[in-house]
Amino acid sequence: TARLTRLPQADVARFFDLFRSTPNTVTCFSQGVNQSAQGTDKVNAIINCHLATGRIGRRGQGPFSLTGQPNAMGGREVGGLANQLAAHMAFTSEDIDRVRRFWNAPRVAAREGAKAVQMFDAIARGRIKALWVMATNPAVSLPRASHVREALKKLDLFVVSENVLANDTMNAGAHILLPAAAWGEKDGTVTNSERRISRQRRFLPAAGEAQPDWWIVTQVARRMGFAAAFAYGCAADIFREHAALSAFENGGRRDFDIGALAAIGDDAFDALDPVQWPLRAGETVQHKDRRFFMRGGFYTADRKARFIAVEPPAPRVATSKEFPFRLNTGRLRDQWHTMTRSGQSARLGAHMPEPFVEVHPADAKAMNLSDGDFAKVATRWGSCVLKVTVTDRQQAGSLFAPIHWSNATASAARICDLVMPETDRYSGQPDAKATPASIAPAAFAFRGFALTRRPIRAPAGTWWARVAVTRASGLLLATNDGPEIWRGHARQMFCDGAEFAEYVDLQRGIYRTAAFVAGELTGSLFIGPAGAAPQWDAVKALFEVETLAEEARRVLLSGRSADGLTSTGPIVCACFSVGLATIRAAIETGAAASVEGIGEALRAGTNCGSCLPELKRIVADAGAGAAAASSQATSTADRARQAPVTS
Repeated sequence: TARLTRLPQADVARFFDLFRSTPNTVTCFSQGVNQSAQGTDKVNAIINCHLATGRIGRRGQGPFSLTGQPNAMGGREVGGLANQLAAHMAFTSEDIDRVRRFWNAPRVAAREGAKAVQMFDAIARGRIKALWVMATNPAVSLPRASHVREALKKLDLFVVSENVLANDTMNAGAHILLPAAAWGEKDGTVTNSERRISRQRRFLPAAGEAQPDWWIVTQVARRMGFAAAFAYGCAADIFREHAALSAFENGGRRDFDIGALAAIGDDAFDALDPVQWPLRAGETVQHKDRRFFMRGGFYTADRKARFIAVEPPAPRVATSKEFPFRLNTGRLRDQWHTMTRSGQSARLGAHMPEPFVEVHPADAKAMNLSDGDFAKVATRWGSCVLKVTVTDRQQAGSLFAPIHWSNATASAARICDLVMPETDRYSGQPDAKATPASIAPAAFAFRGFALTRRPIRAPAGTWWARVAVTRASGLLLATNDGPEIWRGHARQMFCDGAEFAEYVDLQRGIYRTAAFVAGELTGSLFIGPAGAAPQWDAVKALFEVETLAEEARRVLLSGRSADGLTSTGPIVCACFSVGLATIRAAIETGAAASVEGIGEALRAGTNCGSCLPELKRIVADAGAGAAAASSQATSTADRARQAPVTS
């Protein structure tokens, strides 16, 4: 195991000993397990370990899936998967007949549908002619994303329900766009991982003509001639039917049953407190510690659990001389999926504003990469150009890049273009964590940024990443075009009629300009040598004020603050906008020596807590640096004492 995982043998042995000797064990797993060509086997292996040790259905024990989608449990309850019918029923003849009779439906799907990756293969082959996409962005998030985009263009009918004006999927040629309500504008229920159903109450009115998805589907169904079957007037109507189906011919044979809520009134639905299923008809009070499987009772024919044999793990596609690394993809702390909404937050965008790839120090040295450089990451299926982060958080031989950036937010960073289309044979989950890849330097002679009141396009051939900025739109830039070229670009990028202030130093490779309209700062462009890339914190702050003071306007092109403020560095704590430089300064001056001390001094890590792991790393790095400096100082002193005295 140690050899296969490349973990220290002592650590692996210690883990096994802890698992063996600790009754209260919870195994948490997420996309790193699920998004694999052997994801189902991995999950079954985890469950097998808990069954073998009897650690399931008891307090503080059991496997715990941390799913990667919002309301994933609720989606499964209503059959929102290609291999399920509603209410946890499968495609057996008995379940198909039961659902048909409950809905009085002459036609019900009789077999599993195409899962996501299979679906776009079928579209590309012409087997699927129409598609309705709701609340997802498959042209960014699915493997071989460029193939998905091309498949969408072949549809005879392509409908998108969305609450943003544009994204990569919509831009792939949607024929019909429907304005959908956003999360805070919807009314209904969600279910968490402990099977607890909670009311989701709308806290914002829907914008314009936006409507919830259920209303849109109902209206379309009525116009197609199914008015009697889609006579819902509110979310409570749908919930009552949902609850009734869960109890229909159940008799305790199916786990999901909320029959006690099948006749709930509108007022009671509005006031519904969180409730855990099953809640069968006739049950009114639930024990607060109700758990599945405390006394067995598994949902199998004989009510006993089943061990499932698994195959030894082995990568589906091998690395090669051309692609010697494994590309792992995933999420960042402060962004959500493809950033169509979280990417509009200036506070969240300040944490990690640029698309990047993490590389182990040994691999970076071998590939001639330095921290902050750019690199081209390529696979058989595509390539990206990303900023390099050198870190020992990655194993040697592995690369990591986040999934969030799209064609709407960066020039060459849609990482799922690179992901291989291999899938798990049971779940259909893509193997998004192990694509064979290569990495090589991508040199840019100049770097810079542009800030404008309204979003603009970067000149062709420029590497760019779009960043949300308070009262402005930001572009981080990398280019091989020199200052003389950017002087011409500036006139095209900023609005007509602007008054320009400029600073040009061709010998040092520097170009800076600011655009003003009626005295208001409307744009700014800084370009400089890659080795001394201009910082934008001070300039960003100037866009937050309506009228610039004379002193601020005078020093604007210096890139410094007229108030003497220094850069806080990349934001670590998004809740209180505390930057890396501020935290390091607090540690170096002795104002904080621990995570707790940082919280007391700067408030960082005292709200949502999502930055605590990063704070721990910063403290540990500072301690390691101090220890190394102390050791070097001691060694220098020792050598000085041992040196011979000469006259």
